[in-house]
Amino acid sequence: MTARRPTDLLFTLFGDYLLHRQDAVWVGSLIRLLEPLGLSEGAARTALSRMSARGWFEAERHGRNAFYRLTARGRRLLEEGEARIYAPDWDRPWDGRWFLLTYSIPESDRRLRDRLRDRLAWLGFGSLGNGLWISPHDVADEVVRVAEELDIVDHVECFEATGAAFSEPERLVARAWDLPAINADYEAFIQRWAPAFTEARDRAKQGGLDPRESFVTRFELTHEYREFPLRDPYLPRALLPRDWAGECVAHLFRVFHDLLAEPADAYVDTLLAEAPPVPTPTTGAGS
Repeated sequence: MTARRPTDLLFTLFGDYLLHRQDAVWVGSLIRLLEPLGLSEGAARTALSRMSARGWFEAERHGRNAFYRLTARGRRLLEEGEARIYAPDWDRPWDGRWFLLTYSIPESDRRLRDRLRDRLAWLGFGSLGNGLWISPHDVADEVVRVAEELDIVDHVECFEATGAAFSEPERLVARAWDLPAINADYEAFIQRWAPAFTEARDRAKQGGLDPRESFVTRFELTHEYREFPLRDPYLPRALLPRDWAGECVAHLFRVFHDLLAEPADAYVDTLLAEAPPVPTPTTGAGS
């Protein structure tokens, strides 16, 4: 694998393999899971410490052993990502209405504006310029939550509208989103992963897949695919070009992920089972 930010690797690891496991994970298990992905023990420990300080993870200590679990904030982020990966919004019908958002945040709060823009892009908004953002989705509840979390309720206005003069859907889409660039990346994903899927499918039929290799391949597949929800607004089908490759990529991802699921999960189970036991709390004799 090429070098990637340790924090991104941890998000992918927890999101794809550990999100639905209830127990905290021993730091030694995390180090061993990250090792075949190119992350050293020192880098893994540093990343875990930093992500805990930022509120994504919380650490538990039992004697000399440290265990990590997602915080409520970290779990919410990964669950939102899981929903966008496995339930893209293009499967929902569109009634022709647009959700408009405009904001006015002082230049002195540039970091706050950047955070808002990132959140709007995640929700599928596209920018028409001058602080005006547009989405074909009903995202009123999500926008309220973002505005409250960022404490910018007084700086945001939202509207619902239909198109009038000079506002054909195709024209608005071309202004707000760079669909050709996203589609080119989708096609590159197919060129890379379709042959790998065919090879793995044939090997699975002939004698099974190696658990460790399946773990690494599934991780790489997911780590690359998870970038699309950050860029793809998941427009309704009525607003997508005819040659849109997004649905083909989504299908390829799901079938390849499913093919690798059993051996990859078995590899993770094996490493997690080697963790030291967490002591069971005991009560005093007189309690």
